[in-house]
Amino acid sequence: MRILVAVDGSSSSELVIQEVSGRPWPERSEFQLVTVIDPYFFSSAPKVLEEAKESTQKSLEELAKPLIGAGWTAQLKVMLENPRHQLPRAAREWKADLMVIGSHGHGAVRRLLLGSTAQAVLRHAECSVEIVRSRRTATDEDTGMHVLIPTDGSEHAEAAVAAVASRPWPKGSEFKVISSPEYPVLIGEYPYYVPEQVAGLTKRSLEYSKRAVDLGTEQLSKAGLNVVAQVMEPRDTPAHSILSAAEEWRADLVVLGSHGRRGFDRLILGSVSETVALHANCSVEVVRIPVPEM
Repeated sequence: MRILVAVDGSSSSELVIQEVSGRPWPERSEFQLVTVIDPYFFSSAPKVLEEAKESTQKSLEELAKPLIGAGWTAQLKVMLENPRHQLPRAAREWKADLMVIGSHGHGAVRRLLLGSTAQAVLRHAECSVEIVRSRRTATDEDTGMHVLIPTDGSEHAEAAVAAVASRPWPKGSEFKVISSPEYPVLIGEYPYYVPEQVAGLTKRSLEYSKRAVDLGTEQLSKAGLNVVAQVMEPRDTPAHSILSAAEEWRADLVVLGSHGRRGFDRLILGSVSETVALHANCSVEVVRIPVPEM
């Protein structure tokens, strides 16, 4: 597995390194630590840019120590470009399977910074992307993690389940598969739908969600993971149901597919996954299905 770790020298970078170095990963995994400096801010001071590159290289070497201490090797790279453009490109050129990036600040400040870098990465990277935030549960090795896996039964949701099933996890980790049924919302007069038809749509949505949860639970159980399942009550949109479930269960990580079953979600990054990634109080990994090489 190839993991690209994007850092910028901030306190969130230390959190990213702590999280990455503290987790188990598949054997023979490769790591690349990358910092991207935007040369625009140094256009009138090329000497200062060179000094920034040197100091950034030294910072990368310091940040890499916990990862190396955990027994991994890592390439270190300082790149000159706008981070929003270069990070997806770097991941593509290195053929990364996962990019890990930090979240900054809180509330509106966090969303602003996500909008400037991490959100751009989330939308344009061709690999899976994890936005790291502080753990909600204890971080002792024996405690493990709480990993929440929402599914709607789509191929992208199945890819998220498969990604979780294929990796090693800290001892004592717990996993929860959830699904939020999409109920028909009828505004105004719809003479084409009689109550019996609406009831039928509702029943099929519930059945679909239960089947998706059962399939995900079965796959994770076969991988030897401690897993429970839940079909959510239809009290809110799928995105807000996921956010509520993450809060109530005190999830450390949400892993979900990049796109849903609906047509709109197949055209651009799914609105559900983006909403969860932007607003969750825990780490979120958005899993992408690899693009076949031509």
